[in-house]
Amino acid sequence: MLAKVMRFVIALIGFAIGYSLFSHFQVLPVAVTIGAYDLSTVIGAFLFGLICFLFAPALASALGRLGHWLERTLLMVPGQDMVAGTIGIIIGLLIGTLLVQPFRGVIPILGDYLPIITNLLLAWVGMMVAVKKREDILSIFRLSRSSGDGSGKDGTVAAKILDTSVIIDGRIADICDAGFIDGKLIIPGFVLEELRHIADSSDTLKRNRGRRGLDILNRIQKESSVPVQIIDDHEDEGLEVDTRLVKMAQRMGAKVITNDYNLNKVCELQRVPVLNINELANAVKPVVLPGEEMDVHIIKDGKESGQGIAYLDDGTMIVVDGGRSYIGDEIPVQVTSVLQTAAGRMIFARLKHEKIS
Repeated sequence: MLAKVMRFVIALIGFAIGYSLFSHFQVLPVAVTIGAYDLSTVIGAFLFGLICFLFAPALASALGRLGHWLERTLLMVPGQDMVAGTIGIIIGLLIGTLLVQPFRGVIPILGDYLPIITNLLLAWVGMMVAVKKREDILSIFRLSRSSGDGSGKDGTVAAKILDTSVIIDGRIADICDAGFIDGKLIIPGFVLEELRHIADSSDTLKRNRGRRGLDILNRIQKESSVPVQIIDDHEDEGLEVDTRLVKMAQRMGAKVITNDYNLNKVCELQRVPVLNINELANAVKPVVLPGEEMDVHIIKDGKESGQGIAYLDDGTMIVVDGGRSYIGDEIPVQVTSVLQTAAGRMIFARLKHEKIS
């Protein structure tokens, strides 16, 4: 029904265009009128209407694709670019109108079209200059802000794009609940599709991981105060998910949240800001200094002779020299050194008291 209505509307528009065009031209050598209407004008209007009626489905399909492309493009454009571009277009149109006003009607032939050409050209130039110099332009209108309001240097907060691994990991939901994430969370459509494929896997472990990721997304959307937006990005189709994610972050000026070591390095090479959940977890672990004392529970023996292994509540491993004899016991130890590795923090300690025979 909607297609028929659209076809009828397009035909009416074609009829109106044909009538407007042919009313300015005398096609027949002798004017033939039907009532108050010229015959050539009526014929031209019906021809244009018929042509538009025949090509209406293709035109409607093209307009639909154009609308979807504009929607995707606008969703990918950062907010500050849209504001700056709009300001640039307005300024360009104002300048163009003022420039051509004295020459209206003076220049032959081009006099009627000069305002249109000039306004379009200056609007485009104004938009491009404004986007490139958006920080300088927005700073004119920006009120002074205190340095502790959590905003960036240009007063905006970059969006964060989640990758598949950090969604499945699940800790991002707790971080959002704790209020450590500001701005908007972006879920690319291809990441959501990858999660769906994992959730439909025949492998039990993969299937459980995929379903956990979908549950985490539902939890963030329903319980978290952080806004979440799902964007269907069809750019760079055919490339790997990580590559598409990096390119999407570059286009949007967004940050990537991940716990994938390889993706972290790729983002750094591409100069894309990245937030690694594992680095955050290591950063918030309690600081232990050499000489401090604590009680630990020895659970197994270490690699070296006589060593015992214990763990803190956050998973930090403690290597206790001479602790092998106390497996299964809770004993006081004294920290001797702390080693920071790529895998995390490792604490070395010795027995505070020698074992009593």
